[in-house]
This record gives sequence, structure tokens and C-alpha cells, in this order.
Amino acid sequence: MIRLASVINDFESDLLAQYGGKLNADQRRALAAMKRCRNQASLKMQVRCDDSEHQVYVPHSCGNRHCPHCQHHESEQWLARQRARQLPAEYFLLTFTLPAEFRPIWQAHQSVLYDLLMRAAWDTVRTFSENDKQLRGTPGAIAVLHTHTRRLDYHPHVHLVMPAGAVDTVRKRWNTKRAPGSKGDYLFSHKALSKVFRAKILAGIAQAGLALPVRHPVCWVVDCKSVGSGDKALVYLGRYLYRGVIAEKNIVAVSGGQVSFRYQNAKTKKMELRTVPGAQFLWLVLQHVLPKGFRRARNFGILHSNCKRLITLLHVLLKCLPPRVTDALRKRSPIACPCCGAAMSIVQTRMRRPPKPIEAQAGMATM
Repeated sequence: MIRLASVINDFESDLLAQYGGKLNADQRRALAAMKRCRNQASLKMQVRCDDSEHQVYVPHSCGNRHCPHCQHHESEQWLARQRARQLPAEYFLLTFTLPAEFRPIWQAHQSVLYDLLMRAAWDTVRTFSENDKQLRGTPGAIAVLHTHTRRLDYHPHVHLVMPAGAVDTVRKRWNTKRAPGSKGDYLFSHKALSKVFRAKILAGIAQAGLALPVRHPVCWVVDCKSVGSGDKALVYLGRYLYRGVIAEKNIVAVSGGQVSFRYQNAKTKKMELRTVPGAQFLWLVLQHVLPKGFRRARNFGILHSNCKRLITLLHVLLKCLPPRVTDALRKRSPIACPCCGAAMSIVQTRMRRPPKPIEAQAGMATM
């Protein structure tokens, strides 16, 4: 498997020469972190086995949320928390896509406009839910911002996973669009959703004092489809939540100044290959680095973390028993001793210069 850190080592100078003027501070920090992730340049951690007294010095991971090598544990925790909030209703995946004409201003004003994109999508579905004859209440949604296509091109869009149900606070009732398991996949009209979403985005841009593109389409793309219990959709969204936009196993070749990576074509479902210069590949990865402190995943409405008591009450009243977040999921897996297989204990962390010689255990899990 080709490590992203090795690709950075090979092409960082070319990247800075060609794209240095485009890189912002967040992208430069991510580049530096991923370059030293789990290699000899990393800080070290001393671990020891109490049974065999064997000890090794393990390189730390960078911990950057855009690194494909890190934060698998955080992804699993996020997925477990969302499953614990699932409600007995059919779930829908709604995708709100930004037209290509708006992408340049989104790249230039990411902090403000990414937030606008997520809030406009949520405000749209909340408005439709409150006005729907069957729902007539406050819905809940799990929103995740994606900025990439499978080819790693810049393509901002928001996915919302939401149950076809809402809480009517006036009548104190749980209303559903239709019974779970019924045929059909209709929640709201995608054409009506796109019109309201477009209006909210344009109003938000004007309120932020930014200029609109000279030309932009009247019809925007909003997709709405049924995803059953919602579990598969959550797994898909969690895949890119903390681990960057490309898995290292999909980097298949580095040769002649070119990097080749594979991806699945969304239409044909077949794996395809894309080959680009090394500097361009790094730029394709770095252009999706989010501003520091920006939350890519958010829970809205009745699925917000402030509504835990309400969700628990709904589970009891609707006789729904979702999986709980166990203590095992809250803890990281221990490092196994290469000699006896027992769990190793951490002696010291973040060591700059561990004693020599350093015992390196190839392939050992690191933190």
C-alpha cells in the first residue's frame, strides 16, 4: 500500500511551486501533519508489556481529521451515536448540491459559505416538514458536508439523513409520513425543495455582502430518495467524516511524476483509474481541507444532542430499542504485544528523541 506521507515527500516541492499561492493556513497545517504521520519524523510513544517485559517505541499518528490513516476510532464512535438515535420511521437521504458557477466564491469564503450551505439545507427541510399535512411538526436530520466527487474534484454538497417523522409540539404527537415498510419513496417534491433551497442560498449570499456569479442556473439539483432504516446511508457518510477524501488503498501507483488512484464510478458502479501529476494529486486532496473548527457533521431538530430526553421518550413510547453506545466503543483498542499477544501499557507519550536503539515493530497499531 502506498502511503500518502510518501507521496507528500515526493511531490511537496512541486506542489508548493505550482499551488503555493492557493494554499491557505489550514491546508498547510494539514499537509505538514500528514507528512509526518506515523513515520520516523513523528513523536514517539513508549509501550511495554507487563507479561513479557518487551517494550517498543511506536510513532504517533498525526490525528488530523483529513488524514486517511487516522481517526478510525472517532468514525466508529460517531456512527454508534447516530444509531443510538434512530427512530422507527422510514429514512430518506436528501442531497443538496451547489451549482458549478458558485464554487469559486465557496472556495474563497469557506467558513461563511459552508455554514450557509448546511443551514440552508436544514431550513429547507424543516420548512417543508412543518407545512406538510401528514408531518406538521419539527423533524430531525443528520447533516454531513462533502466537498468532493469520487474523482476528488471540488463539488460542495450536503447530505441529510432524516426520518419521515416529526414531533407535533402543539398536539404532543409523533407523526410519520407513512408506515415503515410501505412501498414508494416519496417524502417531498425535489423540484419544490430546489426552489426554496436556491432562494435561501441567494438570500444568504446577499446578507453576507458577497457578489453573485454573473450567470447562474435557475434550476438547482436536489435529490431525495428512500434509504430504509438509514443505517447504510449513515455508514456511507461516516466513511469520509474523519479520514480524508481518499483511502490509501486506492492510491495504486506512483511513477514518472504521476500518481494513479482508483475510484468507483457512481453511474456504472465500476472501478476506474485516474492518473494526474503528483502536485495536482496533492492539490486535489488538500482543496477539501476544511477551516479549523468547522463541524462537517451536525445534528438538527429532534436529533440534536440537546434532545436526548425526547429521543429516549420516543423510544419508550414507540417501543423502539436502538443499539446503545457501549463502553467498549468509547475505548480505543489496546496495542498487542508482538511476543505474547497481551495488551501493552503506555509508559510515556510524545517523546521527541527516544533512547537508541529504537525497537520498531513493523505493522504495529499506533495511536
